[in-house]
Amino acid sequence: MFKKLVLAGLLILIVAFIGFFSWYQLSIKPADPKITTTQVFVIPQGQSTATIGKRLKQASLIKSDFAFKLMVDRMNYSNKLQAGDFQLSPSMNLEAIIESLTHGSLDFWITFPEGLRVEEIAEKITKKTANFTQNEFILIAKPYEGRLFPDTYLIPQTASAQDVVDLLVDTFNQKSPTQDKTAIILASLIEREAKHDKDRPLVASVLYNRINIGMALQIDATVQYILGKPGNWWPKDLSFEDLKTPSPYNTYQNSTLPPRPIANPGLAVLKAATNPANTDYLYYISDSAGNNHYATDLAGHNSNIEKYLER
Repeated sequence: MFKKLVLAGLLILIVAFIGFFSWYQLSIKPADPKITTTQVFVIPQGQSTATIGKRLKQASLIKSDFAFKLMVDRMNYSNKLQAGDFQLSPSMNLEAIIESLTHGSLDFWITFPEGLRVEEIAEKITKKTANFTQNEFILIAKPYEGRLFPDTYLIPQTASAQDVVDLLVDTFNQKSPTQDKTAIILASLIEREAKHDKDRPLVASVLYNRINIGMALQIDATVQYILGKPGNWWPKDLSFEDLKTPSPYNTYQNSTLPPRPIANPGLAVLKAATNPANTDYLYYISDSAGNNHYATDLAGHNSNIEKYLER
């Protein structure tokens, strides 16, 4: 009796295996061999394998999202599927579709964080495309420093440096609450000086208060902008000699604003630059956690330095 049960169990397993194998072989074939035209399939950044499979099935590009997941796991491609646009056809078998999703995207996703200078944007974008060099991008983009809107973009592989600059500037024009040159320059300074949302309107108030009385802004980031080099675009630990560096951007040596923005500010900072807090603050310092501490006079500022920095 026991042997009969074992044989019956084995027989069930064999039948199940044959059934699964037959289903799998059918599922990995083209969804429709007769349709050879292609369609654009877009994968956003961070989309899971399971979601991609479901969307491929909904688009009638594959027969089974479960088979898709099984083959992706078998090929060890779970972390190799790319974000972007892909030309796919129902006449492609499952393996060909998966291979296409690991390379050959029509475009690529890229994120530009807030506060980058043009040179840093050039470094990031040229890691994604070989259509232009860093120097070519910098030459075109530098006049638009401050207006290259930080965001996540889907960029065509065929895009030129001018195309990318136009995209970033157009996005700035659509989203920025201001086109005022002074506000954009101030926003670029605030972006480099204020790490936290709560500090941005306060730093903006300090800068406007200083401008109103003709007081030098004394922003370290402006000197960093002057001294920045590849590999260290924002050098820290500035010396007293560094602060004397002759340049129209040096806000220690000049009581006026820099002639142009020093970085590309995000939306929150642009809003702060156009709507500063109403304070009498003229000074601030940042502690080790990036929190700012404010004062209305030099005595209060020196007290903050002693309390938060000299430890």
